[in-house]
Amino acid sequence: MDRTQYRDAVVENRRKHGFEPVDEHTNGFDPIWERRDDDDSIGAVAVLATLVDDESDPTPEDLVATADSFRDVLVDRVDDRHESTTPLGYVVFAVSDPDPALVDAARSYTVARRRTNVFPIVYDAEAETLHRHEVPRLKGRGIYRRQAEDADRLFDV
Repeated sequence: MDRTQYRDAVVENRRKHGFEPVDEHTNGFDPIWERRDDDDSIGAVAVLATLVDDESDPTPEDLVATADSFRDVLVDRVDDRHESTTPLGYVVFAVSDPDPALVDAARSYTVARRRTNVFPIVYDAEAETLHRHEVPRLKGRGIYRRQAEDADRLFDV
């Protein structure tokens, strides 16, 4: 599947699952989609997702810098001082035949920082495979489980 087809499929999935486009405070990310809901295990969540649509193949350093930059957008966008909300962010890189170091960088990225949770995800467009964080067997499973469910709903096409 080429990157354009993948992008179109993700756009269709975001519509089907109630993610709305965000037009402000995107810090250069386009598109960004948002959804707020309640999760049985982690409570109120605010989810932002973006698809990095760059024709060049990112390096592990690019992935980390982009995920860190998206965390800033998530912090600015989800400023819920009146209620307890868990902010989740997904940055998806669609790459043909990604380097194993890129996949490793996505899976080992420090998810939780500054009271946010950002998950970089790599979609191998050639193999049509999604590479995301695994759900741990012990503590903290709720956020990782939610990440796996969102990744399957939105990005595994």
